[in-house]
Amino acid sequence: MGLIDIVWNNLRRRKGKVFLLVLGLTIGVTTVVALQAITQTMRDDVGAKLDEFGANILVVPQSNSLSLSYGGMTVSSAAYDVGELTSLDMERIQTIPNAANISTIAPILLSAVQVKGQYVLVAGVDLEAELRMKKWWQLDGRAPQADGEAIAGARVAELLGLSVGSQVPVGSRAFEIVATLAENGMQDDDMLFVDLNAAQSALNRFGTISLIEVSALCNACPIEEMIRQIQEAVPQARVTGLRQAVALRMETVDQLTRFAWALSAVVLVIGGLVVLTTMLGAVAERKQEIGIFRAMGFRRTHIMRVILAEAALVSLVGGLLGWLIGMVAATLLASSVAQISVAVQWNPWLLLGAVGTALFLGVLSSLYPAVRAAQLDPNTALQAL
Repeated sequence: MGLIDIVWNNLRRRKGKVFLLVLGLTIGVTTVVALQAITQTMRDDVGAKLDEFGANILVVPQSNSLSLSYGGMTVSSAAYDVGELTSLDMERIQTIPNAANISTIAPILLSAVQVKGQYVLVAGVDLEAELRMKKWWQLDGRAPQADGEAIAGARVAELLGLSVGSQVPVGSRAFEIVATLAENGMQDDDMLFVDLNAAQSALNRFGTISLIEVSALCNACPIEEMIRQIQEAVPQARVTGLRQAVALRMETVDQLTRFAWALSAVVLVIGGLVVLTTMLGAVAERKQEIGIFRAMGFRRTHIMRVILAEAALVSLVGGLLGWLIGMVAATLLASSVAQISVAVQWNPWLLLGAVGTALFLGVLSSLYPAVRAAQLDPNTALQAL
């Protein structure tokens, strides 16, 4: 009879102990796998939402002095004008190697226009892209649907007495206010937003852009790499990353990761203690059996190999079951409990990690019981027969 036959027969005879071992390992691995899968999905979900929640890369001309400003782009207080990019620059940005990581490109044309005796900073924008990028905007009214419609910032509307339906002259044409912004404490409160093409036509600045805001999904590449590629595509511009937005995303993701690993470590320690306790009990119950094996000529290494092989086989089953149940639980709970909109990915590396962790945990926790079993005196063990 070989060692494998002995291991298999021992497991078959002690179904209760085997069930407890498999159950303990399965619960531990299930918890860790579900937690890691949900956390990874939360990382992707939070990262995508924060990346899309406003621009994190700004493309501006190389020059200009400081006075009136918007998002780091300055407007001369004397001429109320800015350096300009072109529509071709925006097209070049869309050709960079990591263009797939770009969520939104929002071009802006800035100009100061006199309205009712007061200068107002007018922003010609792609209104659809602007509304998609600035999800924090709260409109009192409706979103513009035609190029002759505009959105007024809270302070602009208050100081100039603008409301939905008001007409505002900008250059050679008038725009109708269809919505006002709720005050948000940002520069948007002091601005008037109109359609980019309509602003270029009304101000006789065809094809020109003052700055470009880029919302980049940086989970798959560093923000610095995106900045470098855009700088190479538009060498006459100055490309900067809004570090605060990127730092916030990274801090949030890191906090989730640290929490997941800390909780996983606690669960694994508890699982290891369960295996250790169960194996110690099994060794105590098998003193006579071990004594017989030693009397038959089994060496201490043979006894250790039997105990560790049993632990490895049980751990393998527990790891596979834990991974399967954990992934099913993560898939079912991600949207309902964690409120995650991103689908949970069945990562094969997580399978290897789950099985490997279960094997390592089971064998390591069984090492001390195996040593104790190997050190049993066969004479003492046989006296209990």
